[in-house]
Amino acid sequence: MPKVRAEKKTRVHTEVAKQGIVFNKDFGQHILKNPLIVTSMLEKAALRPTDVVLEIGPGTGNMTVKILEKVKKVIACEIDPRLVAELQKRVQGTPMQSKLQILIGDVLKADLPFFDCCVANMPYQISSPFVFKLLLHRPFFRCAVLMFQLEFAQRLVAKPGDKLYCRLSVNTQLLARVDMLMKIGKNNFRPPPKVESSVVRIEPRNPPPPINYTEWDGLTRIAFLRKNKTLSAAFKQTTVLTALEQNYKMHCSLKNVDLPAEFNIKEKVEDILNGIDAGSKRARTMDTDDFMAVLHAFNAEGIHFS
Repeated sequence: MPKVRAEKKTRVHTEVAKQGIVFNKDFGQHILKNPLIVTSMLEKAALRPTDVVLEIGPGTGNMTVKILEKVKKVIACEIDPRLVAELQKRVQGTPMQSKLQILIGDVLKADLPFFDCCVANMPYQISSPFVFKLLLHRPFFRCAVLMFQLEFAQRLVAKPGDKLYCRLSVNTQLLARVDMLMKIGKNNFRPPPKVESSVVRIEPRNPPPPINYTEWDGLTRIAFLRKNKTLSAAFKQTTVLTALEQNYKMHCSLKNVDLPAEFNIKEKVEDILNGIDAGSKRARTMDTDDFMAVLHAFNAEGIHFS
């Protein structure tokens, strides 16, 4: 007799199953089902009874309910109207209902409200843009305890010389102190993602470093385009030199500075890099102080990156 293939069984969140909800992977919907991890994340956030907490992607509310028990208010950002309805139903008629505010829509397009802490099991596809939206948010928040894909978390905490050290690493560490808290296995989620996860604690530097972040970002984009090349080589690219020359001419025009007839942007860039012994340095081994020195040297000579 031919073998009858056994029907594949999958465990589904009971409450969500009753609503006929299927998780949408396009939104990165992987619901954290292990209550011990939720408890541990909230402990690391050191929540206070007076706190306003921002949560991204609350899903079915497993973490939201735990947070609501500890704080003054939770602002939950959810893009899926089906899960919004599930979350509202979960707190309806309880003392928690008045403490929960739900923002429906894409958190990357929304203006973030005031909050003290951010705690979230992040939709992984928005990790990078959300981190920078968070770090550039004002007024300052106290800390964020966020779950990311493991490799993304490793990039956040990577140090100069590490294999995973990149523009994300140096840009994040300029604006915040970042600590890896714990690694999370795939089986703690429903449905299990294809990657391992990790929880990270982010604490913004307050006051922030006294630099123009747009300029800083422009510099690190150039340097990390080929992070193993020297800065001298990175700055010799035609597109880079053209953009810097345009910016310099704009600067001269605004400051009423006469541009010499024999002006050569390539020579000027080389002189600046050699003047601070940075031409032979490589982005993969440079820390935030190194990049600050380079940015200051260029700006002092009227060359800008924005």
